[in-house]
Amino acid sequence: MNSADEEEESRPLYARVREQLIERIRSGAWKPGQLIPNEFEIAREFGVSQGTARKAISALAAEQLVHRRQGRGTFVVQHTPAHVLFRFFQLFEDAGAQIIPDSRRAVPVRAPANAAERAALGLDEGEQVIRIARTRLRHAKPFIVETIALPDALFPGLADLPELPNTLYDHFQKTYGVLVVRADERITAVAADKQAAAALELAEGTPLLRIDRTAYGLVDQPVEWRVSQCHLQNAYYLARLR
Repeated sequence: MNSADEEEESRPLYARVREQLIERIRSGAWKPGQLIPNEFEIAREFGVSQGTARKAISALAAEQLVHRRQGRGTFVVQHTPAHVLFRFFQLFEDAGAQIIPDSRRAVPVRAPANAAERAALGLDEGEQVIRIARTRLRHAKPFIVETIALPDALFPGLADLPELPNTLYDHFQKTYGVLVVRADERITAVAADKQAAAALELAEGTPLLRIDRTAYGLVDQPVEWRVSQCHLQNAYYLARLR
């Protein structure tokens, strides 16, 4: 037995089952919103105990790849605009209501990835990205200017769309089978430069919140790099710690 086989054998059995279940989601064998087999069926299929199967499914639920519905079973997570806003958009009005942003029309362009995009997305030199620059609105007024870079190889044809959806992550899943499962965000305070000030209709130097996000799909693959500059007048960023 070689070292790779020994390492595989040393891993918990539930983790090996979990990875095979994840592959079914990644490959599209299990579709968004689909009811998956229960723990008895998975235990029988993989030749493991019911407890091992339950632990593998619980791991998927903890990673928000599936969700349980009382009395109905366990389903593959399906991104919808409402789900995306709840999970990945953390800006709120001072009164506590979640901000529901709109966006002005943005045109995606395809271009060779620059050094920063290659570093964020794990791309090689010469690979292409889809770049999106857009302004997001709150109460019909601009409050976020953002730039987005996507690996072109993951999203064929996206750069040719005449109009982009307001929320991208549900489109990624439904059209390309790319499920965003987590995101890392780095938050800093910046002063609006000339370009950001013009887009947000502010004076140069106005304080902004800068959110630098890298979003990941299954198997921890970077699928998006997004930088948002936010004018948080009468609003705040909320971090949920669970």
